[in-house]
Amino acid sequence: MELQTYRYHGHSMSDPGVSNRTREEIQEVRSKSDPIMLLKDRMVNSNLASVEELKEIDVEVRKEIEDAAQFATADPEPPLEELGYHIYSSDPPFEVHGANQWIKFKSVS
Repeated sequence: MELQTYRYHGHSMSDPGVSNRTREEIQEVRSKSDPIMLLKDRMVNSNLASVEELKEIDVEVRKEIEDAAQFATADPEPPLEELGYHIYSSDPPFEVHGANQWIKFKSVS
């Protein structure tokens, strides 16, 4: 299996990734090979979904993402003692090492 990828953005904030590519190049690649856009086109062309239905799905997904991001930023940080909670499900408790090798935390499933 061979997969071809294309990075739309730089690796980090210090590398915006826009210096060596034009907006037109990025838009062209996105219009011709973006897997989400290709799937949407196939679904519309095969009468599996209408453009309006796909727009509604996009709106719902964006709302769900926004709600999750809002919850994540508004929710208080958990106490340090809970650092190892819910790493694995249905496993017996084990010790988790943090940044300080001498402090150990118990996992809880």
